[in-house]
Amino acid sequence: MAEILVELGITFTALAVAGALATRANQSVIPAYILAGVVVGPNPPLSLGPIDLTLVAHRPILDVGAELGVVFLLFFLGLEFSPDRLLARPTRLFGVGATDFLVNFGAGLALAAAFGFPLLTAMFLASIVYISSSAVVTKSLVERGWIADPESDVILGTLVFEDLLIAVVLAILTAVALGGGGVGAVLVSVGRSGAFLAALAAVAVYGTPYVERLLSVEADELFLLFAVGITTLVAGEALVLGVSEAVAAFFVGTAFGQTDHDERLELVVGPTRDLFAAVFFFSIGLTTDVTAFLDVWVLLAVAVVVTSLSKLASGVLGGRVYGLSRRRSLRVGVGLVPRGEFSLVIAALATTAGASIPRTDELASFTVGYVLVMSVLGTVAMQYADGVTAFRSREH
Repeated sequence: MAEILVELGITFTALAVAGALATRANQSVIPAYILAGVVVGPNPPLSLGPIDLTLVAHRPILDVGAELGVVFLLFFLGLEFSPDRLLARPTRLFGVGATDFLVNFGAGLALAAAFGFPLLTAMFLASIVYISSSAVVTKSLVERGWIADPESDVILGTLVFEDLLIAVVLAILTAVALGGGGVGAVLVSVGRSGAFLAALAAVAVYGTPYVERLLSVEADELFLLFAVGITTLVAGEALVLGVSEAVAAFFVGTAFGQTDHDERLELVVGPTRDLFAAVFFFSIGLTTDVTAFLDVWVLLAVAVVVTSLSKLASGVLGGRVYGLSRRRSLRVGVGLVPRGEFSLVIAALATTAGASIPRTDELASFTVGYVLVMSVLGTVAMQYADGVTAFRSREH
């Protein structure tokens, strides 16, 4: 127990130092948190001269903290995103999501074919490069102050579409890769997921009075416990049913956001989100073995270029479908570049399947490097997007 407490202390101290350095340099804290995990984690680099850098092991308690980071980042995304905004233009939203899928999943399949991956592995690779990181993008939207801008509607709508679609994709890949019973098992899994999410959506739209009363407690301590407890419970039940915990947390946040407690939630629960979100980004670095990238550096380099351009292209197309200016449409594409938690989950599923999926070791090494590079590249690109896009067009 003492060793675990020491390592947790090192984790939080490393995050604080990395965040402080990033803030002083006027940079996003997200890449700093990831790099902090790389430096003090159990993978190379293991030392700096005589200084031992292996300070934190990859422990289950950090996995739980990282999972909670995803949950609460998506909870606050739902808090900002009302059902009226989500459903105001469903046809356009579907068009944006479909464009994003066709362009980026297609780019992933083409990439896999070019490097000779067999079909099943290619499906996993395409899924990994297709989906943007809800956690990283949400954190960056708040950091950059984009959350109130028109392009955030398109970005957030695309994230929701991706998360819903990836739940279906994961159900299918799981059934196929793990021998889960064929078409019948896939239909049961997808149907169960759909019913669960439909129930959450109904609560978000029609259950405001009940949620309002549930949160009507005076003590901030009890308010925090209710909010954290309900969100974590629903996310956990979602995972039990094979549904994305991120999507479930999003709908819980949407339900809470319709009440009069939204400002209090930000004030009281916000620090909890920030704490666990930092652990999530740290855990990405903690699992990163930079030496493994040497075996997949060509694939990694090509994937970074191709999929960055494909996200920019689909984002611009999506923004134009939504009626945004060229500048704001380009910002949509920039905002969707980061990849993260879902890519790692998909790679883990492929690894679990073992021998039934060829070249899983290569896929796993690629994914960790890809997530690290794309999360850093995406957050930095968002930071400088205003300057880069300012000359492209004038606001309408």
